[in-house]
Amino acid sequence: MAPQTSEPTSEPSSEVAVTSQGNDETPRPAPVPGPRPTPRPPGGPRPGAPGARRPQPAPAAPATPPEVADAPSWGRVDDDRTVYVRTADGERAVGQYPEGTAEEALTFFVRRFEALAFEVDLLEKRIRAGSAGPGDAAAAIAKVRDEVTDANAVGDLASLEQRLAALDALVEEQRQARKAERAERVEQVRARMAEIADEAERIAEGSDWRNGANRLRDLLQEWKGLSRQDKTSDDALWRRFSTARTTYTRRRKSHFAELNKQREGAQAVKEKLAAEAESLADSTDWGPTAGRYRDLMQRWKAAGPAPKDVDDALWKRFRGAQDRFFGARDAANAALDAEFAANAEVKDAILVEAEALLPVQDVKEAKARFRELAERWDAAGKVPRDRIKELEGRMRAVENAIRGVEDEQWRRSDPEKSARANDMVVKLEAAIAETEADLEKARAAGADAKVRQLEEKLASNRSFLEMALRTSQELGG
Repeated sequence: MAPQTSEPTSEPSSEVAVTSQGNDETPRPAPVPGPRPTPRPPGGPRPGAPGARRPQPAPAAPATPPEVADAPSWGRVDDDRTVYVRTADGERAVGQYPEGTAEEALTFFVRRFEALAFEVDLLEKRIRAGSAGPGDAAAAIAKVRDEVTDANAVGDLASLEQRLAALDALVEEQRQARKAERAERVEQVRARMAEIADEAERIAEGSDWRNGANRLRDLLQEWKGLSRQDKTSDDALWRRFSTARTTYTRRRKSHFAELNKQREGAQAVKEKLAAEAESLADSTDWGPTAGRYRDLMQRWKAAGPAPKDVDDALWKRFRGAQDRFFGARDAANAALDAEFAANAEVKDAILVEAEALLPVQDVKEAKARFRELAERWDAAGKVPRDRIKELEGRMRAVENAIRGVEDEQWRRSDPEKSARANDMVVKLEAAIAETEADLEKARAAGADAKVRQLEEKLASNRSFLEMALRTSQELGG
């Protein structure tokens, strides 16, 4: 009779047979105890099956757990080579190994356990490294658990189930961690979207038409780079952002439409101003024409900007007409300045005579002499413009000095002031005489307090008298 198992782990390799409990499969030769078989990864093709890769050298197997090394404590073999595994619920038959020794029979089913332990070990490393998402990890755990539960193997199957249960808890922790990370990402993205919407609304309320448009474009590119997390809140924030952009764009278009309208109006005004400036360019009526050009310049500035290319061309015409007029005026004035240079020499000589009158000794003589010089000054004619201020200032200084001396003499000889000064002298002299009499009486009476009071009054009146006498003398009294 051939041996049977419920899940053979390798292809036939000898004439020894194994039979699994409760299985009527066709007898197949059992594997000869030898090198440990390499376990097949969950879901992968069987060795030799279509699509399977060429077998590669197996990685070093993990250290054999103590429960595997102590195999006799986990199973036994009876006389008919039936193999049993010991569990918390008692013994359970896992298969038969009718041909071969009891040690070979036990080794066969122990290697099955080792293969399962190896799968659990790989799964632990994969999950702890985070190389599988929680969903894939949970599916892999379930698949391996199906293989471990009631497995026809000898070993500490309960420990494998415990390790799988621990992996369940770890996967749940990872799932919660990812959920928290996603919630944090959602909040961060939502917060940034809110900031973008806030900034866009501030820009929409402003009037920075150049920088505002550039900034809104940058914000739009940033928005597109943000991953959508929550459709409801994202849509609400997008509506705010989009509305702000639309509002800004409409206001910007309206602003530039109005600006274009104003520039067209400014263009019409400046065309007229340029034409008028050109009509005055050849005028020789220097004073009035210069005034008209100043008025034209004020009107030009008040007109505002025209379209740039047109504005530049009109300004070139306007400024060219101005330069032609003022250039001609400057040339004419230069010719006049050369003609008036001789007049300036005459006035320099007159100033020497006028300044010789100072300081004034005789007002009447100085006034008469200055009148003569002033007549000669007027007769000398115009002087170069750059000397007008200097020459006129020196002549005016001599005139003011003579007038100042004359005013001072009049002040001193004013009859009314002289009379008032003399009257003050008389009154103060009378007051002093009266105070002196009262002082003598107080001294005779021994009234010390009264004496001190009268002495102070007397000193004050005498001081005032001295001032009044000086004023009277100055006024010729």
